[in-house]
Amino acid sequence: KAMSFKIKNRWIGDGHGAYITFEAGPTISDLESALSLTQAAAEAGADAIKFQIFDVDKLVSDKQQPFSYDILIDRETGESKTVSEPLYDILKRRCLANEEWQLVKQKADELGLAFFATVGFVEDIEFLVKLGCDSIKIASADVNHFPLLREAAKTGLCIQIDTGNATIGEIEAAVELIRSENNDRIIIHQCPSGYPAHLESIHLNMIPTLKTLFGVPVAFSDHTPGWDMDIAAVALGANLLEKTITLDRTTPSVEHIMSIEPSDMRAFLQAVRDLETALGSSLRSLTQEQIENRRAIRRSAFYKHDLAKGQVLCAADIEYRRPGYGIEPSDYRRLEGATLQVGVKGGQMVSWQQIAGEVPG
Repeated sequence: KAMSFKIKNRWIGDGHGAYITFEAGPTISDLESALSLTQAAAEAGADAIKFQIFDVDKLVSDKQQPFSYDILIDRETGESKTVSEPLYDILKRRCLANEEWQLVKQKADELGLAFFATVGFVEDIEFLVKLGCDSIKIASADVNHFPLLREAAKTGLCIQIDTGNATIGEIEAAVELIRSENNDRIIIHQCPSGYPAHLESIHLNMIPTLKTLFGVPVAFSDHTPGWDMDIAAVALGANLLEKTITLDRTTPSVEHIMSIEPSDMRAFLQAVRDLETALGSSLRSLTQEQIENRRAIRRSAFYKHDLAKGQVLCAADIEYRRPGYGIEPSDYRRLEGATLQVGVKGGQMVSWQQIAGEVPG
């Protein structure tokens, strides 16, 4: 069973509903869009809003390095096309000034949302702590960036690890390093690569595997349109869902095509909560109402025809009909070979008193 712990005011782990994080990092373009998405996430009922905080000039050395992704051309037909632009330009759009991040965090606090951020550099961790960030995420590309992992772990904040194309050994090394800093508040993400992800790269079956191997909450970072994969992930035991959100899916930038818009956010959350209700319990327990209802549709023993006192019952004398308020068919061996203490009519419900001789007054 995966361990549980609290982030802000909400538990995460087995036995608690899936923690819903809306990822707005890739889909913002300025302070206004960041605030609008934070507002939309809160109105939909999310638990956390997530951003990406890094210095793009330090991160990208080649400002012309190209990056390809799909954009949505027509939301009715789903028509899309692949475009390419420098990665630097894409990441630059996501960058806000520190003062702007403080305004976004303030907004999240006002709305009761936890604030998560992917960190890019060791020197940014101090800012996230000052900001009051509730959880630090390590991108899949940095799963082996031990200096970054160690500094993040030292904060004592919940550390989320994206695993992308990492091996189990690399994930294990990252988890061990975080734990070596006395930090057990770890969430491992099953995160398929691709924007959007190809079905064969998703590997939802890794969710229970990661939980078994590491004993920590496991998340699913969804890079597919819609929420079929999220529903499946929760059914397989995902403790957290990370879903990218956008103000407009047709925005010609990376990740918008697979994001959900404000009009769908509540439906997404409701679908998850409905599934959790339907999953119910792994223990088989019946309510009093269910017990009453089943008796009405189950069967009881009835006499097929008139029988005289002293008659020894055989299978041919009994039939089984609804309702199930009398002797159950599972007791047929006790009926066959029993002696009637009274005469009975065909179509009458069999009772133990007629066989035992205790005729009701």
